[in-house]
Amino acid sequence: MLNSYTIAFILVFSSFIVILNASAGDVDPHYRSCVKQCEETGCFKDKCFPNCKFSSDEVTIHHPWGMLEPLYVHWKKGDCQNDCQYYCMFDREKERELLNKGPEKYHSKWPFKRTYGIQEPASMAFSALNLALHFHGWMSFFTLLYNKLPLKASKRPYYEYASLWHVYGLLSLNSWFWSTIFHSRYCELIERLDNFSTVALLGYSFIMAILRSFNVKDEATRVMIPAPLISFVITHIMYLNSFKLDYEWNMKVCVLMTIAQLATWAIWSGVSHHPSRWKLRFVVFISGLAMSLKIYDFPPYKGLLDAQALRNAITIPLTYLWWSFIRDDAAFLTSNRLKNPMKSK
Repeated sequence: MLNSYTIAFILVFSSFIVILNASAGDVDPHYRSCVKQCEETGCFKDKCFPNCKFSSDEVTIHHPWGMLEPLYVHWKKGDCQNDCQYYCMFDREKERELLNKGPEKYHSKWPFKRTYGIQEPASMAFSALNLALHFHGWMSFFTLLYNKLPLKASKRPYYEYASLWHVYGLLSLNSWFWSTIFHSRYCELIERLDNFSTVALLGYSFIMAILRSFNVKDEATRVMIPAPLISFVITHIMYLNSFKLDYEWNMKVCVLMTIAQLATWAIWSGVSHHPSRWKLRFVVFISGLAMSLKIYDFPPYKGLLDAQALRNAITIPLTYLWWSFIRDDAAFLTSNRLKNPMKSK
């Protein structure tokens, strides 16, 4: 029977499925006109950007990934557009401030003040710390499996989910790596890689929640169960890349997969007798609160600290605790397997 914690969790987070508003700043005619003029002239007022100048042999070919043109040209275009958008954005925000109007989002991002050329220094620093902790957690998990726990005669772990968590570790490192790069400097290509990596990680995390919660160990079943979700994630990524980088739709997909994942872990932690279930419950609950920062966004304080940065900061200790739970789970199931060699627990 579900305990009160699990019931409260489901009731609270079922209310998080909301319709998110698109950004309005980038459709402002004054802003669009400023950016267009800047990109054409290579200058914003008396400030000029060398990356806005292209030689006659640098051919521009429109493509979602921008890989059909020289990579250095793609980066130059990205820097030119980024610089123009940055200065036009703050010029427009100064005008709005004089009219006693609050800040607006531009291209689904709040106006941030650069620090030493870094677009979002707080989010970048916290993303880098998450990356470091995921690497530490993954390596400590690897060390536990092959150096501290008994191995089969084939030198493989008794823990049936070892390979699956290794894949999770790689996807986590990939996601936080691109998050760190993206928050340091906006670029369409890096933004796409960041979004796609996040979607892939969330989809796989949901699959892991299902497989571990239902104790799925049969290889054929492990392929059949996640197949529909994998197809959906791939289709979603292809849609974002080939048709439209729809921030609102992508946000809804990420939120729904996060809710589904957390709800699965919450229910399992409520009915399970796992010795480290308290770690899982804590991670699930705080992760839910962190997700609320992603949904109920607010402008950055002093142009530096926003909801995204706070969410990244909250996930830092959770990352350490999460990998601690995974290690405990490996030790727990390995012990059970050795005690009951004829039956997997």
